[in-house]
Amino acid sequence: MKFIAYIATSVDGYIADKNGDIDWLTNIDNPDGSDFGYAEFMASIDAVIMGRNTFETVLGFGGDWPFDKPVFVLSQSLSTLPESLPDSVKLLQGTLQQIELTLKPYNFKRVYIDGGKVIQTFLAENKIDELILTRAPILLGHGVPLFTQSDIQSHYRHVKTTVYLDTLVKSHYIKLAE
Repeated sequence: MKFIAYIATSVDGYIADKNGDIDWLTNIDNPDGSDFGYAEFMASIDAVIMGRNTFETVLGFGGDWPFDKPVFVLSQSLSTLPESLPDSVKLLQGTLQQIELTLKPYNFKRVYIDGGKVIQTFLAENKIDELILTRAPILLGHGVPLFTQSDIQSHYRHVKTTVYLDTLVKSHYIKLAE
């Protein structure tokens, strides 16, 4: 099972502003309605693990549940999920080793890791196999950082970089074997 982080940051590495908002990202001019490769990425994964904050952000968008893949909400504080969600949305708790054991029977090949704290947790355990980072041309100066200090060094190989609308720069990296 491979874990893939797919996330957008400001040029200075923040995933949300100081208030936790991502308006700076969602307000990018997109005249053609591009999804910036998101549908292609989603077609390549088997399941999603997201943190509680990301889960609550997705719920805040309103409308139908946007995922047609199994979604595991990683939270130590939630005990239940809204009944309106499909059965494919499940609550997940525990250490990364426990999470891997829980997911193993599903035989997932590629799992999308979403949410800053969840990505940081997986990075701290050297568990991110691929990083797909999209940088938006804004300096936030402060906010919620994607990367935090760690004693773990992970080495990656650059696969490709794509520029969207002469604005967003998406780079794909694969972790080198150790």
